[in-house]
Amino acid sequence: MSLRTLFISAVCFIVASLTGVAQDVASDLPPLATVDSIVTDSALIAQLTTKMEGMSLEIEDARQREVALNVEIEQLRQQLQSADSLRREAFRARIDSFRAVTTPAWVVVEQDSLFTIYAKHGGLAAGERARRASEEIVLVGKLFGLAPDSVYISSNEFETDIIYGDNILVSLTDIDAIWAGTTREELSQSVRVILVDELRKLKELNSFWTLIRTVVLLLLIITGLVVVLWLVNKGYHKLLKRITRWSETKLHPIYIQRLEILDVARQTKILRWIASGLRFIVGLIIILLSIPLFFSVFPPTEKIATSIISYVWTPCRDILMAIIEYIPNLFTIFVICVVIRFIEKVLRFVAVQLSLDKLQVKGFYADWAMPTFYIIRFLLYAFAVAMIYPYLPGSNSGVFQGISVFIGLIVSIGSSGAIGNVIAGLVITYMRPFRIGDRIELPNTSGDVIEKTPFVTRIRTVKNEIVTVPNSFIMNTQTVNLTQSAQQYGLIIHCDVNVSYTYHWQRIYNLLIEAALATRGVVDDPRPFVLQTTLGNDYAIYQVNAYIRNANLLPDVYSDLNVSIQNVFNREGIEILSPHYISTRDGSPSTLCNEPAPPAGEENPLKAAHESTSK
Repeated sequence: MSLRTLFISAVCFIVASLTGVAQDVASDLPPLATVDSIVTDSALIAQLTTKMEGMSLEIEDARQREVALNVEIEQLRQQLQSADSLRREAFRARIDSFRAVTTPAWVVVEQDSLFTIYAKHGGLAAGERARRASEEIVLVGKLFGLAPDSVYISSNEFETDIIYGDNILVSLTDIDAIWAGTTREELSQSVRVILVDELRKLKELNSFWTLIRTVVLLLLIITGLVVVLWLVNKGYHKLLKRITRWSETKLHPIYIQRLEILDVARQTKILRWIASGLRFIVGLIIILLSIPLFFSVFPPTEKIATSIISYVWTPCRDILMAIIEYIPNLFTIFVICVVIRFIEKVLRFVAVQLSLDKLQVKGFYADWAMPTFYIIRFLLYAFAVAMIYPYLPGSNSGVFQGISVFIGLIVSIGSSGAIGNVIAGLVITYMRPFRIGDRIELPNTSGDVIEKTPFVTRIRTVKNEIVTVPNSFIMNTQTVNLTQSAQQYGLIIHCDVNVSYTYHWQRIYNLLIEAALATRGVVDDPRPFVLQTTLGNDYAIYQVNAYIRNANLLPDVYSDLNVSIQNVFNREGIEILSPHYISTRDGSPSTLCNEPAPPAGEENPLKAAHESTSK
């Protein structure tokens, strides 16, 4: 119950008490018609006197009770005021504690933030109250004949309304005043001043002369934009004509040594592309600058123009400031790159000298030089990236770090096979199972090594077929190095010959050794030797073995050995038997070759072509 209600109740109680006393006195008085008889009767006069004294005492008692009641009412009023003040202070402290975490609802008109509303009222939340107040202000601001000074304030016991005509612009309560840190009267006065100023602005914006001025400015801007775009287009066509004249007079082909990099047609095309790009960029800049002008013409969208300009200028300014602030880091990155580049050149020089055997290190092979250099260079680059990374823009950003981790994860998952080949290539390099130019044998593949990369090894077969073999396959399979065997020990070639038992084995031995020594590429030291591998039913199998030092000529040596064996055996009249022939003495013709040998110096042209390709 409020203080005002209590006070009214007490006054009503006092009035009712006095009225009751008066009625009691009136009821005890006799009628007027009997006054004369009462006067003459002394007994009645005495009785009346006694009653009057009693009435005086009752009236005095009533006055004392009234004074006591007034004192009690005053004490009660003071207690109520004190309690109300304490309750208000407690409520204010509670609101202050909520102020930091409560988002105010702004009353916004034409992008102008007027005042805030925190509390709900009349079943409406703060945001809805602010929205309705904004709508009412805009509605009143568009009225014809608007008089902003006619805004007035109407208050009652519970709220204060700020009104224009029949429109309630906003209603304020004691809670709104507490949130604002003031009284309801002071809050309503300040809000009224704000609303009057805003209505004056709306009146000016919606005036007839403002509309005419806006239309004129808009037409001027459109005319200027059309003229500027026409001038840009005209300049573009003039530039195209000048480029065409340059292509006929001033432009010449660009060469690097004897390689033509850019001919006149390509230069002309590039210049035309640059001209088109310039026209596009200039036109885009003009349009971007004209859009804010369009919005600035209309007063309601004037702030939108400022926002659009800030959208273009703020990123450019931020980028420019970021570049300026990044210059020290950029200089640091430049120094790191220069130092790493110098170290790389020194290491490359040392590696080249080691690979050419001009610089020798005990226990370090020349063919290790360049692979070792590549490994060190990779580690050097990784170290440089680790040093440069903290100086990169955005390196501390969580997004940047997340992308880096994601890319690393994708690379590590998707390149497991490739990494396996790289590791195998490194192991092969330092195991030295073969070198470039060596002839090797792999399962289903034989040829000369022509290239070794971190991932694969390429082999050229005797038929000039290029075979690419993954390093991981070479690592996991058997590799035969024919060149290394030939150079260190002498590679043994062999050929099996089937000869009848009618010829003495020692004679066959001598003829096979003679044929081997007559073969080009076969060395005398170690000397060729012959083995008997099989004693068949009709013939014996002799195997001639000879040493060669050049494994790259292996197919040619085998071919020459077979030719030499045929020549020697034909000369001696000895048949070479095979499982398809048997020696009979029933008059059938011999298997000896009766065709005369070709003239000296005449060679097979296909063989000569193969030898030149191998070399």
